[in-house]
Amino acid sequence: MLVSAFVLGLLGSLHCVGMCGPIAFMLPVDRTNNLKKFTQIGIYHFGRLLAYSLIGFVFGLVGKSLSLFGFQQQLSIIIGILMILAVLIPQKTLSKYNFSKPIYRMISKVKSALGHALKKKTPDTFLTIGFLNGFLPCGLVYMAIFAAIASGKALNGSLYMAVFGLGTVPLMTTTVYFTQLLKGTARQRIQKAIPVFVVIIGALFIIRGMGLGIPYLSPTSVYNLVSSGMECH
Repeated sequence: MLVSAFVLGLLGSLHCVGMCGPIAFMLPVDRTNNLKKFTQIGIYHFGRLLAYSLIGFVFGLVGKSLSLFGFQQQLSIIIGILMILAVLIPQKTLSKYNFSKPIYRMISKVKSALGHALKKKTPDTFLTIGFLNGFLPCGLVYMAIFAAIASGKALNGSLYMAVFGLGTVPLMTTTVYFTQLLKGTARQRIQKAIPVFVVIIGALFIIRGMGLGIPYLSPTSVYNLVSSGMECH
């Protein structure tokens, strides 16, 4: 599933450029020294990955709590269905239900802190901007969070989110240097590919939750194995 995390981040990074690109373009990097500029951008990305990892850890704990009650496979199926529905339900319909409203105050504080950080040029500025950037709302981040919950473990959730973040790094870094990158036809093709890939990931989670006995893809549940063992006696 880590491969899906990286590919989701890689494909979704085009969306990230639209959402977080303006922040990346406004980074107070040293444009006279390429090595220093590259280092500063690297610190910015490290801050984002740190935030993603923390988010994944927290939601991985949520998944672990549910798995302790034997809901691991059901959770995987539910997460898969939610990911597919998020793609299939028209955006206009989803916009009627503002799920982000309860966290608007926190988002406002994050944006305010970002605004202050962008005005500074101290060494820790890029880490702060990247870390705060990781907490801004994003549909694809929500998809990755679903997967972190379905992982059923805090460390697995953290790792999934970190790998997702790594997938966004190449294009996000390139756009800082080449602002005209991926415009027109190439951009449209990638945007069309994103929902298709999200549906595929959702289907994989559903198949995994079904416990079909397929190694790595859909392993048999531990509960079933224990039950079978008890029946043999």
